[in-house]
Amino acid sequence: MNIQPALRVRQLPAGIFAELAAAKQAALRAGKDVIDLSIGSPDLPPPPAVIDTLSAAVRDTSQYGYTLLALPEFCQAVCDFYQARYGVTLQSDRHVVQVMGSQDGLAHLALALLDPGDVALIPNPGYPIYEASVRIAGGQVYPLPLREVNGFLPDLRDIPEEVARRAKLMILNHPGNPVPALATPAFFRDVVAFARHYGVVVVHDFAYSELVFDGRRAPSFLSVDGALDVGIESNSLSKTFNMAGCRIGYLVGNPDILAAYQALKGHMDFGLFMPLQRAAVAALTGDPAVLQGQVRLYEARRDALVSALHAAGWPVTPPPATMFVWARIPDGFTSRSFAFTLLEQAGVAVTPGDAFGSAGEGYVRIALVQPPERLRTAAARIGQVLQQTQPLTCPAALPGNAPPPWLP
Repeated sequence: MNIQPALRVRQLPAGIFAELAAAKQAALRAGKDVIDLSIGSPDLPPPPAVIDTLSAAVRDTSQYGYTLLALPEFCQAVCDFYQARYGVTLQSDRHVVQVMGSQDGLAHLALALLDPGDVALIPNPGYPIYEASVRIAGGQVYPLPLREVNGFLPDLRDIPEEVARRAKLMILNHPGNPVPALATPAFFRDVVAFARHYGVVVVHDFAYSELVFDGRRAPSFLSVDGALDVGIESNSLSKTFNMAGCRIGYLVGNPDILAAYQALKGHMDFGLFMPLQRAAVAALTGDPAVLQGQVRLYEARRDALVSALHAAGWPVTPPPATMFVWARIPDGFTSRSFAFTLLEQAGVAVTPGDAFGSAGEGYVRIALVQPPERLRTAAARIGQVLQQTQPLTCPAALPGNAPPPWLP
């Protein structure tokens, strides 16, 4: 029998990560030492208090039933974390919903908010689930290009009036994956004004909220006046606390948006494993010094890789945040050909920028998921491949535009 997948599945793009994984396995079978900098999976353990809490909870035989909803302690821990870290005041019974990892939350939000034909404004390049979730929901994607000349922030002025009027959802991600750009409060204020003017729901993916370098802090979207009226924020324990495999995160913000999501998810699952919830509470209420130490570690990795790549003849821009370097590739390559050249000739796996959207062409994403010495080794190998390339240049900044009608 010929099984035909549904159209919503057939329209999804093939994953570059599977192709990369196959190429990495082939390199390993050939005896090559592969330094894998392609996947953004933390290589560090969770804080000891998280492991201790999880270990004790799994031994409690009363913890194995359906949970249905988040523990009240979890929701309160999220509120306290947001107050302490971002100065955002939330109510635990109105503004917090637990999710099975931010990917799960983002994947189902579009189903809860979009009808077929609705337009969603999606960053390009952007994390793949943004576009996939919209297409699965039957929505239409309008890409928001993230350009170097704009500091990798979407220019809302470029959105045509007819598109803005039809838009129902906007997804943002700062600091982002794959582009590790920081947003400013001024940018978020523009987003709120735009959302109010056109009736657009804003979803800000804040998964890298704590991996910010050089003494800077990333502003929460919800810290801007009016943001709670138009949107929500998605956050996760995966990167902040190295709990990626635990699959636990949360959505915070506008109660009506959260209620729509909860109504959908109530038909899909029975909640998260109780010991994971208790471990998450331990993480959120733990010593902030743990977060500071992790930032210093990733900052040291960033500095080691960037300085070594500069010495090797590839002047990449140091990222201000996240666990990624977003690097412009040398002339003479496409993103994909460059990534596979590095894997085949240098034994270094990176992700081609076009895997995240058409505007990612010309870049690769490099994950800081190896110790500094291993990153220096990767840079030295890459340098051998790049000996014949020319120095990279940045385009000039574009002139500003007149204020659009939706700004106050």
